[in-house]
Amino acid sequence: MKITDIVVGEVEAPLITPFKTALRTVYSIRNVAVYVHTDNGQVGIGEAAPTAVITGETRASIKRAIEGYIKPAIVGMDLDDIAQIMDRLDKSIYKNTSAKAAVDMAVYDLFGKRYQTPLYKILGGYRKELVTDITISVNDKEEMVKDSLDAVKRGFTILKVKVGKDPIGDVERVVAIREAVGPDITLRVDANQGWTPKQAVRIIRALEDANTNIELVEQPVHHDDLAGMQYVTANTFTNILADESVFSSKDAFTIIEKRAADFINIKLMKTGGIFQAQKLCQIAEANGIGCMIGCMLETKVSVSAAAHFAASQKNITMVDLDGPSLCMKDPIAGGPLFESERITMTDHAGIGFSL
Repeated sequence: MKITDIVVGEVEAPLITPFKTALRTVYSIRNVAVYVHTDNGQVGIGEAAPTAVITGETRASIKRAIEGYIKPAIVGMDLDDIAQIMDRLDKSIYKNTSAKAAVDMAVYDLFGKRYQTPLYKILGGYRKELVTDITISVNDKEEMVKDSLDAVKRGFTILKVKVGKDPIGDVERVVAIREAVGPDITLRVDANQGWTPKQAVRIIRALEDANTNIELVEQPVHHDDLAGMQYVTANTFTNILADESVFSSKDAFTIIEKRAADFINIKLMKTGGIFQAQKLCQIAEANGIGCMIGCMLETKVSVSAAAHFAASQKNITMVDLDGPSLCMKDPIAGGPLFESERITMTDHAGIGFSL
């Protein structure tokens, strides 16, 4: 089975409520869809999320990277040479990780179809079911409490609370949410680089003193402030999760070596796809560091690929794949089953979509 063409398009989905973090506000997902064609008529599907404030990519740059660099590098290659395909994909252009991720997952989708096996089984098959959290966007305290209670009513038992735009009010927000949802709901806090190191330590200690029982705090300081990450990790009891600080296996090694975080958040849009994500996950596991699987603002297409990867790996201990749950409607049929907080793999080949 040889790759004969790569076609790019778009996939869109309006959000139930605006997605607000310390970095941006988004009202509707509009991502790049990728279709990898083969000489036997099979088509693999992937998706790239343009997240300029994190990866530096836009829809236009993603399309250009795929059509101008990635496509010429791998068209004509045999699907069974998947390691060579991924090597050429990685070397075809510097960075542009979301563009690479979209093609990577489409190739893996085809690989599963080639052998009539669900992708998670090909990658390791550790489990069939996942439990994801859901994001609570940063707003005023009353609205965040309402959104948290609504999420619990929808069946979610893990909430990822966005903060970082207003350090002074962040403690009040989280305390109010904990009081509203009760002690049995797991709370994760994501500052999206919104605090200084000293602010982070002060806020996290205040949350600890208030007995909010936070599972972790994600990316408290700027992504390239590793000394700041070290400072926060060393001076708080709460687990620290590195997100924007870790794109590659090299980044993961640096974080681990410097003891700058307790956990690492893997996102396919950061790593450049599943092939590189596997390497990163293995490095973390070898060093006793657990990983979360996360996503950008993505539809069911790429979130499904991430779910297959997560289901295959023992060292993925936390799941943040709420993209489909944030959308008003499902833009594509097939793939894993997303039912409230539960994501269940099916027996369909590849990622599970049929065009």
